[in-house]
Amino acid sequence: MEAMRDDDLTALGARIDRTNELLRRMLAEVAKTPSTHAIFVDAGYLYAAAGRLVAGTEDRRAFDLDSEGLIEALIDKARTIFADSRLLRVYWYDGARRRIHTAEQQSIAELPDVKVRLGNLNANNQQKGVDSLIRTDLESLARHRAISDAALLGGDEDLVSAVEAAQGYGARVHLWGIEAPEGRNQAEPLLWEVDSQRTFDLDFFKPYVARRTALAFETAATRPTREDVRFVGAQIAAKWLAARGREALVELLPGHPYLPGSVDQDLLVEAEGLLQYSLRGQADLRRALRDGFWEHLQTQY
Repeated sequence: MEAMRDDDLTALGARIDRTNELLRRMLAEVAKTPSTHAIFVDAGYLYAAAGRLVAGTEDRRAFDLDSEGLIEALIDKARTIFADSRLLRVYWYDGARRRIHTAEQQSIAELPDVKVRLGNLNANNQQKGVDSLIRTDLESLARHRAISDAALLGGDEDLVSAVEAAQGYGARVHLWGIEAPEGRNQAEPLLWEVDSQRTFDLDFFKPYVARRTALAFETAATRPTREDVRFVGAQIAAKWLAARGREALVELLPGHPYLPGSVDQDLLVEAEGLLQYSLRGQADLRRALRDGFWEHLQTQY
C-alpha cells in the first residue's frame, strides 16, 4: 500500500513537472511575440477640432487638410510612444453620402497601412454609423488578440462603449485629442474610461492645416509629372545628405518607407518651392516625391 502511494506521488510529481514545463514554454513564446498597435481616427472629430484650432473654423470647405502628411505624423508619433510595438494599420473613419468615397477619401484609402471605413452622411452633413464602425473594429481586433494597444483620436461620448469593449478583451486604449482653443472638445466620460490620454497642440497640426487661400503657384503652374517630382525628391535628398552626413542617414533608414514628420514637412515645402506647384492633397505626387528622396538615399548607403 505504501509502495502504491509512493508511485502515485511520483506520477503526480512528474505530471506537475510536465505542466510547469509547458507553462514555461508558453510564457517564453508569449514573451517573443511583438506587441501590436493600431491607430483609430474619427475624421469628423479631426476636421472639426483641427480646423477650429488652426484655421478658426470647423467648415471643411474653408481649409485644406494634408491628410497624408498628418497620417504619417501620427504613425511617427505612435512609433515613439509604442517603442517596442509594430503598427497593424491606421483606421480612418469618415462619412460619405451613400457610403461612396469622395476623391479625397479615395486618395487616403490608397495610402499604405491605411484602411478607410465609411459611415453615412445625412441631409445635414452629419456622420451616421461611424461610432458603431469604430466599436466593431476595436472589439474584433482586441478579441482576436490582433492588437495590444489602440490609439483613438476622437472625442464623442458614444465611443465609451467601444473603449469598454476593447478593454474587456485585454487591450489598452489610449485617447488622443486635439488642443481646444476654449474649454474641451472631448467628452468627460470618454476621458475617464481610457487607459491614458494625450493632447496634440497647435504646433503639431499647423503644418497640415491651411485656410484655402489661392497661392500664385497653385493657380499658374502646370501640374508636374510623377517623374519630375521624383527627380526633385532625389535632388532634395542629395542636399539633405550633404548637410547632415551619413550618421543621420543611418538613423533615418530603419524607418523606411516612412519619414519623420519634420523631415517630411521640410521635404514637401522645399519641393513645392522648386516645382512652383502645391502638392497638398496630391497623394500620387507626394508618394513620387518620397520615392525619389528614398531612392537617392538608398543608393548612397
